[in-house]
Amino acid sequence: MTEDPQSELPIVLAMTGASGAAYAVRLLQVLAKAGRTVHLTISESGAQVLREELNLAVSPANLDASSFGDLGPGRIVCHAPNDFMAGIASGSFRTAGMVVAPCSMSTLASIAHGITTNLITRAADVHLKERRKLILVPRESPLSLVHIENMASVTRAGAIVLPASPGWYHQPRSLEDLIDFVVERICDQLGVENKLAKRWGGTKEG
Repeated sequence: MTEDPQSELPIVLAMTGASGAAYAVRLLQVLAKAGRTVHLTISESGAQVLREELNLAVSPANLDASSFGDLGPGRIVCHAPNDFMAGIASGSFRTAGMVVAPCSMSTLASIAHGITTNLITRAADVHLKERRKLILVPRESPLSLVHIENMASVTRAGAIVLPASPGWYHQPRSLEDLIDFVVERICDQLGVENKLAKRWGGTKEG
């Protein structure tokens, strides 16, 4: 069986200033341990959330992947959020997709309206124009009509809105189980094989 060429392409991961930093960190760990190359960028607000929720101190302008622990065989390429010279700012730089997790409503609104004031929104705009997979993971509640309309706009433009809403049918027994449920769904959209959670009608192992 021939290998999927998409599996050789890097994945872009952006963390922004919404609650739910644990989803992004776990996703980074899973992708790296799967041997994937990840281009990582974090907004200033995203760094603040990492500090508040996970007690992780990172500098968006000088990211060090070792801050996230042992990431296994994957390669992590870090970019400052204002570095428009980064490869991911151009459509000529090929990727297997991009994830914004957690995705703040401010970032969602910028993407919905094509406003590219930083590397995160520029890279997202690139993925839309190149018709590549763009997965946005919001965790706001409740949602205003503005939020809903922005979600509809990015969906029409080709993005996938994947709310951080874990299910319960897999009978979670820990916070980690709930996190893995959402990360599993993100990986499924990226085409990254995983056995993070029990699937409906199946088992965690299968």
